[in-house]
Amino acid sequence: MFVAVEMVDTVRIPPWNFQRQFNEAIAEELNKKLANKVVYQVGLCICLYDITKLEDSYIFPGDGASHTKVHFRYVVFHPFLDEILVGKIKYCSQEGVHVSLGFFDDIVIPPESLQQPAKFDEAEQVWVWEYETDEGAHDLYMDQGEDIRFRVTDEVFLDTSPTGPSAAATDTPAAPGAEEGGQKKEAPYTLLVRRRSLIEHRLISHYKRLNYYCCEFNNFKCLYTAYVTELNCTGKLTQNVQ
Repeated sequence: MFVAVEMVDTVRIPPWNFQRQFNEAIAEELNKKLANKVVYQVGLCICLYDITKLEDSYIFPGDGASHTKVHFRYVVFHPFLDEILVGKIKYCSQEGVHVSLGFFDDIVIPPESLQQPAKFDEAEQVWVWEYETDEGAHDLYMDQGEDIRFRVTDEVFLDTSPTGPSAAATDTPAAPGAEEGGQKKEAPYTLLVRRRSLIEHRLISHYKRLNYYCCEFNNFKCLYTAYVTELNCTGKLTQNVQ
């Protein structure tokens, strides 16, 4: 889920920070610039891990700050495909179930990736899994705030770099409070996931149970071996005494 990514950047240290420890000032500037930001095709930056190399610093004419090329590693949230995570349901919509990890909210389970058969309850604004049993179908609601386990199936990076004004935007002024360009603001990094099926859940449960029994058997085998060894040693000692 979290990876350490090697990065290189030129860090500017203003003159009023020259009295501080150099590494501390560098770390603060890097965290100011990258923490809680999405780097395109990399992931969501969390915090600085370490600094691996500092090159020479330069002061340019007209600027009293120092400029240093820094090689460092940064902790990034970037789950791998097919990784299983646990989050909380933030809300439901026609687009699917929106999940939050607390620090990252742009996780969507599309309707086709939910446990089937599923339907959207317009009145309650929740998705419902129609779970089939021998006694008939039972509606299991995916309520807001509930824990949910899901598998990462895809990721979408969107380049949200600033662009020039469009022709329509220059001709007609935007209404107060409206978003620029009349377009919906999109997340720069989105995870597309699917809810883990009941079969997968049962397989994992059986695997854990089997693993538990294997561990118990190994413990019993070790105890039995120790007991037999102790009996053999006791028998040898008795024969020697006689």
